[in-house]
Amino acid sequence: MQFKGNLCLLMAAFIWGITFVAQLVGMDDIGPFTYGFARYVVGTFALVPVWWFFRGRRNTNRQNGSYSPGWKAGIGAGLIMFVASAFQQCALQYTTAGKTAFITCLYIIFVPMISVIIGKVLNVENWIGAIAAVIGLYCLSVKGDFSLNYGDGLAFICSIFWSFHIMYIDRFADKKDNIELSVAQIVVCAILNCLTAFSVEHVVWQDIFHSWFPIVFAGVMSSGIAFTLQIVGQKYAEPSHAAIIMSLESVFGALGGWMILNERMTGIEILGCVLMLLGMFITQGRIIFKKKPIE
Repeated sequence: MQFKGNLCLLMAAFIWGITFVAQLVGMDDIGPFTYGFARYVVGTFALVPVWWFFRGRRNTNRQNGSYSPGWKAGIGAGLIMFVASAFQQCALQYTTAGKTAFITCLYIIFVPMISVIIGKVLNVENWIGAIAAVIGLYCLSVKGDFSLNYGDGLAFICSIFWSFHIMYIDRFADKKDNIELSVAQIVVCAILNCLTAFSVEHVVWQDIFHSWFPIVFAGVMSSGIAFTLQIVGQKYAEPSHAAIIMSLESVFGALGGWMILNERMTGIEILGCVLMLLGMFITQGRIIFKKKPIE
């Protein structure tokens, strides 16, 4: 089951990686909250049919007493996700995509730190893997430019809230209906982005329609599918492991640019990819070699 969880998280990271361009392109004509509003509305429409499709399984779970609705837990997840995604989207207006990715993925370190604070026991490979992944992420994303600006501060705050989101999902993923949890958090994000967009931005519907492709792509693939895969994956994966696997979105983003957009990767960027993958394998050592269960 741990393999299933890791696979779901890896698929989520892949989707987030290839969707990163859509986040940038989507703001060519509209503001960050307008983009978020449109994106999460599309994500809602993508998930509702999935929720309806699995109604039979929910009825079965109700009959055998294993059903626990995910709506309330999803509201909390949505509040955290709104703050995290809002800071990330706004950060992209002031700093580079590479630095945003690097600072955002510092949740690789924050998640195990939070785990220790709340009393979880981590093995040494968790820390070694996290450090290897952070070094790899730096090589892949920053490219020698580490002067800090306003956008970097926003990305740092975003990273903290993504850490809280990972820990929050870990608490409820194996207890609540995953699809209901996912639908609820996406709906909350759509509503809060809508209220904020109409309060602080000039919303022009024509501009939204003009940006329909990056909105639909991010809405369906990232908001609809990837965040649901995250919830399912975290049913079986420890938060610190999940953070490292999900941070591979930076690797998939770089590889996607190389394969699809013919972007060149330097030697240091390739080294960064290797170190991040190495960090993931280090954290999975006990599973791979089937030693004692991870605490």
